[in-house]
Amino acid sequence: MAEQNDNQITQSVDIEDAQRKKAAPKKTVAKANDNGILLFEKYSYDVSVSDLSLRNYINLKPLEYPTTARKDNNKMFSKAKLNIIERLENAMMRGGTGGKIGGKVIRTEGRLQGKKLKVMHLIEKAFEKVNRETGNNPLQVFIKAVENSAPIEDTTRVRYGGIISNVAVDVSASRRLDIALRNISIATIIGAFGNKRSFVDVLANEIILASKNDINSYAIKRKNEIERMARSAK
Repeated sequence: MAEQNDNQITQSVDIEDAQRKKAAPKKTVAKANDNGILLFEKYSYDVSVSDLSLRNYINLKPLEYPTTARKDNNKMFSKAKLNIIERLENAMMRGGTGGKIGGKVIRTEGRLQGKKLKVMHLIEKAFEKVNRETGNNPLQVFIKAVENSAPIEDTTRVRYGGIISNVAVDVSASRRLDIALRNISIATIIGAFGNKRSFVDVLANEIILASKNDINSYAIKRKNEIERMARSAK
């Protein structure tokens, strides 16, 4: 009898413990993916992409330090297989703004061209600052910034006989992602060129502003300008 009472007591205690564990709130801890790989050995790849059109082109292949040799560079849509952070690295390796922005052309004189490891470490430091200021996974913040700064409509020139006019067109998902990454990289170069603010500070600030859909973000301004011109061309 005593043994039966002891067994009943232990079973009731186990049931109470199980119920207490179910009722307790679950702690949200950043976990590694199935392969145990974290971005820059710090940030989880467990992020969500809310934009349905960009979901097929934002590649979140788990890599600790995203850099590849691009052996399939000549294949069509091969860049869709690249990790999104590596695409940001490639966009950052610019020789300047390319054209006139704000009445002037910025030339970096090869400070970033071809220096992929340097750009990758700059992005890593920028992500550390985003993590400190927001308290969130910087990869998720960056994905949100890309979604907010990707335009939906654009204009193209069409010739009817001898008349040339601008016509509003929808933008493909691949080009939307290209424009968003290009605008974020150009905003970083413009903000850091001839300025006391560092490249890391400008990039982190641009990502945070774009993720909040803030009008002070250069990428958001360019997106709004492109879509405004498309609306006026309808």
